[in-house]
Amino acid sequence: MSGGVLGVDPGSLKAGYALLDSEGEVVLAGIEPIGRLRERIAEVIAAHPVAMLALGRGTKVRAVAAALEGLGVPLTLVDEFETTREARDLYFSENPPRGWRRFIPTGMQLPPRPIDDYAAILIAKRFLARG
Repeated sequence: MSGGVLGVDPGSLKAGYALLDSEGEVVLAGIEPIGRLRERIAEVIAAHPVAMLALGRGTKVRAVAAALEGLGVPLTLVDEFETTREARDLYFSENPPRGWRRFIPTGMQLPPRPIDDYAAILIAKRFLARG
């Protein structure tokens, strides 16, 4: 596959996105309001080689899929079961709690910011794992 996989975690108000190269390394990631998502994804596609859009099959998937169609990149749906929990685990593995928070199990904590971008990373990785 020439180009990366752009994972998208759709939501009601915002969506996470993450571009992974063919080796599964994160090239870029972010969170956009739904109203600006198509524009941001078009910018990413224009700046980087993208072979596939991997869209999480979750909240607002139909509306987001319709918005992303016609960008010149094939789109596929990916199961996003448990991605929120896994995204929280990934966030805390990269950003371990400090101070007194390090004594509280991370499973009992919430990240201090939205983690839709981490969910998008996982969606792209699931697509790559399909082989």
